[in-house]
Amino acid sequence: MGLDDREALSTVRAAVDPKRGGSDVVGRFYARWFATDPSVRDLFPPDLAAQRNSFCQALFWVLGEFVDQRAEEPVAFLAQLGRDHRKYGVTQQHYATLHDALLATLHEHLGDRWDARIAEATTHAVDLIVGVMRGAADREQTPPYVDGTVVEHLRVTRDVSVVRLQLDQPLAYHAGQYVAVQVPQWPRRWRHLSPSMPADTSGAIEFHVRSVSGGMVSTAIVNQTTPGDRWRLSNPHGGMHVSRSDGDVLMVAGSTGLAPLRALVMNLCREAENPRVHLFFGGRYPCDLYDLRTLWEIAATNPWLSVTPVSEYSTDPPWAADYPDVRPPRGLHVRQTGLLPDVVTSYGNWGDRQILLCGGPKMVAATKAALITKGAPPERIQHDPLPY
Repeated sequence: MGLDDREALSTVRAAVDPKRGGSDVVGRFYARWFATDPSVRDLFPPDLAAQRNSFCQALFWVLGEFVDQRAEEPVAFLAQLGRDHRKYGVTQQHYATLHDALLATLHEHLGDRWDARIAEATTHAVDLIVGVMRGAADREQTPPYVDGTVVEHLRVTRDVSVVRLQLDQPLAYHAGQYVAVQVPQWPRRWRHLSPSMPADTSGAIEFHVRSVSGGMVSTAIVNQTTPGDRWRLSNPHGGMHVSRSDGDVLMVAGSTGLAPLRALVMNLCREAENPRVHLFFGGRYPCDLYDLRTLWEIAATNPWLSVTPVSEYSTDPPWAADYPDVRPPRGLHVRQTGLLPDVVTSYGNWGDRQILLCGGPKMVAATKAALITKGAPPERIQHDPLPY
């Protein structure tokens, strides 16, 4: 029966359940893969915890789709994964050893439960997973990555930097998407960052980066980036967008979550007629609203854009004096004080709007929940994938 055997596939899926020790199984897979093909180890960072968890979650989801007899989304996901893995330097030979190591690890883990049905279902599932990734990578003709040089690094708050680069060649992406980035301070540790401007034919690009507690890459970018650094950027992901035919728009940005929403606003500026856009931009302190002046400049010439600044606290801490003054001219964009979810929903449920949320996972989840509680339709709410 193979992929039609839902019971057998469910058994395989349970083996990689992240909540039931699946990451340990995936850890043994990586150990086996590296032992049988030592050339693979250099493609990954020394600390594999994040990679292991991501692969475990992806494998669990894909097998769940197979159990439910859905193929379109997992095949598209696996194809994108294959194209994306080109940036690591993964070769066709690596896919062959990956296939054998994954199949052997699942066989070993399932032990006495490994009968003819389980073997057939597992083999067909691994064949499909690896085959789609390998085929998509082999067919892709675009470069696996684009390199660029940092031309400007601005420390705009204590924990936020604006980084501008000139790419060796333009990178194609849609406003609202995010891209994979590797910086010289942490080779082989790719992180997702959102461009804060639409794709530029000259290769100019800008990122807003917030230093996250415990985040090695983000902290290095904010504290150590200097002009002349060489960055590497890879495939764009994400589907946040504004439809010009689907009504007015609510945008909610927490801190550097502003970047992709600002890119979408800038993209809208290219057209003469646009839906009304109300953008809430939030931070902990007023000084954290680092790009408020840019938003004011855009709104001053585009009457369809309204901006509401929001800060949890009404006054700045003493260290704010060491960084640029972000306040727009007096009387414009009156700032609200409070938590973003509370302030946003105090205006209503926004159920008639296209709703785009971007920021920290907790803020996005809390704002989404508050809007739904108020009556906003969940299907009208867009945001990038949240961590499990």
